[in-house]
Amino acid sequence: MSKDTIRKIEEKVRNQERLDPSEGLFLFEEAELGFLGRLASEVKNRINGDKVYFNRNFHIEPTNICIYNCSFCSYKRRVGQADAWEMDEEKMLAEIERFKETGATEVHIVGGVHPKRDLHYYAGLIRAIKRKNPDLQIKAFTAVELDFMIRKAKLNYREGLEILQSAGLDSIPGGGAEIFDETLRKKICNDKTDSETWLLIHQTAHELGIHSNVTILYGHLETYEHRIDHMDRIRKLQDITGGFQAFIPLKYRHENNALSEIGEVATIEDLRNYAVSRIYLDNVPHLKAYWPMTGKELASVSLDFGVDDLDGTIDDTTKIYSMAGADDQNPVFTTDDLARIIRSAGRIPVERDTLYNTLKTY
Repeated sequence: MSKDTIRKIEEKVRNQERLDPSEGLFLFEEAELGFLGRLASEVKNRINGDKVYFNRNFHIEPTNICIYNCSFCSYKRRVGQADAWEMDEEKMLAEIERFKETGATEVHIVGGVHPKRDLHYYAGLIRAIKRKNPDLQIKAFTAVELDFMIRKAKLNYREGLEILQSAGLDSIPGGGAEIFDETLRKKICNDKTDSETWLLIHQTAHELGIHSNVTILYGHLETYEHRIDHMDRIRKLQDITGGFQAFIPLKYRHENNALSEIGEVATIEDLRNYAVSRIYLDNVPHLKAYWPMTGKELASVSLDFGVDDLDGTIDDTTKIYSMAGADDQNPVFTTDDLARIIRSAGRIPVERDTLYNTLKTY
């Protein structure tokens, strides 16, 4: 490890100067994990102090039927398969009623790209939710889902997003980004929304005042160069729009999919990825450890590697990672558990809403 290079990078970060891609790559390839944790924590503390955020949320996954064929996916089913599901509007509204008593402030709606459900169907669902739950924040539909439903309606992205926004859509999640490198994307998700379109949809949402998150899928066929390229594209768009709220690294889980033979990366690599992400993405305010993917123990350790958000309570409402072999097969966290984990790491637990407004400090 070049001490001169490390010293230069450390000095740039502490002076709040932007790292270039070669320096980001150096951190992945050469920097010691302890150094990365310390530097990432410095960046995190500068941006968010000792606060670590979470919210009371639950997921609705309308269907796992999907037209696409991503090689890393354990979730997708075809129409007619025994374990395929399609929730109708009545059942989804009933689920929302069930979670009213939990004090949830956000519903997160994502699922497969169903061939028959379109923009107007989902706009109607959002309106129905808002009629009964005007204060519930709706974070819904990845750019992949939006791409299909808006094109199916023969509208441009701005027109489609405006319809959803007027129906009550508050923000959009960051899923479907996977990895932006086009050559690699063709290997792992060849038939779905390309990188340019994914970024365009988020840019358009930001221009309309709709905030979003952004993800990366790592630990499969990608290289460190691919990861830095992915983050660099995020950073460039964020310079323009400022609309990304959180970056969420998502670990490839290997059960029940076409890439299973490659296995999974080690925990050390998870922590390295968190730390480099926090250091490199200097203009994205939050770094989230999505605990249904990482497991609770790793989520706790990640707080020493730049993470300042642990997502939310979830209440066993997502199957995307449990179907791929995640440790938590029935993911549930109480607010007390989240607060306890955060305090044990020497941080301040903060319950937030979707837009990171503080609701309660524990």
